[in-house]
Amino acid sequence: MPRQKNKITIVGSGNVGATAAHWAVTKELGDVVLIDIVEGIPQGKGLDLFESTPVEGSDCRILGTNDYKDTKDSDVVVITAGLPRKPGMSRDDLLFKNAEIVKLVTQSVVKYSPNAVLVIVSNPLDAMAYVAKKVSGFPKGRVMGMAGVLDTARFRTFIAEALNVSVRDVTTLVLGGHGDEMVPFPRLTTVGGVPLTELLPQDKIQKLVDRARQGGAEIVNLLKTGSAYYAPGASVIEMVESILKDKKRILPCAAYLEGEYGFKGIYLGVPAKLGANGVEQVMEFKLTDDEQKALTKSADSVKDLIGKLKL
Repeated sequence: MPRQKNKITIVGSGNVGATAAHWAVTKELGDVVLIDIVEGIPQGKGLDLFESTPVEGSDCRILGTNDYKDTKDSDVVVITAGLPRKPGMSRDDLLFKNAEIVKLVTQSVVKYSPNAVLVIVSNPLDAMAYVAKKVSGFPKGRVMGMAGVLDTARFRTFIAEALNVSVRDVTTLVLGGHGDEMVPFPRLTTVGGVPLTELLPQDKIQKLVDRARQGGAEIVNLLKTGSAYYAPGASVIEMVESILKDKKRILPCAAYLEGEYGFKGIYLGVPAKLGANGVEQVMEFKLTDDEQKALTKSADSVKDLIGKLKL
């Protein structure tokens, strides 16, 4: 019997969800189900994307739907559903509203795909991954959050631009929670194997670190009516590809920690091995005192959010 194609469900058909579907189809990772509560949007975007496959030469089926029955037996489920932060809305307002959305979505997804790997993109990211783990009852490896790949990609972009080199030759790491407290690691950054600290003075490196931390806000300020979606969509699909193809790539993502780096019972951005079972290993390495302090500050912000949810 021929092997069945992978099935990827993407919950939320806004810019991030639709763009993630586009990247998945371009890479021919499997059949895609786009689901949203708004009628017509997933169907319209799904059909449009399906009609692009003859041009792309991608033998993927794309289905837009409002019915979770259509997501049955998904291998990976990407959850992008949630409200964007609106003027006058506090971070706490966003936290509670999106927690409710992620809770309902997770319950619906798990009902039809009990063996799926869940990748959370909804914000506030680390807290929403925690909600999905609690609600799903899945083992920790099968629920993760996408942030580190995006934050790292932004940092790599800015470094490559500053040095006028290929982005492919820049290797770096951004850990911690997804937000202002994220922790870029200049010490571990190399350009074609050469340490970044050998190529740029400390003040220029610090400017790039600050820009990486504000990467999302920079785009929001430019767009004025929305937030980033090309890079977030590409970033989540890099994770999905590693899972579906069992690549065992080491990618920074929000993983559930049980003592690693000194943290327990929270989701936090760390380097992780992603394979067919989801997060298969958290890669630990020794931090300097300053790095540990910065990571602890980031973890405290995540703990604060999780504490407010009273799960």
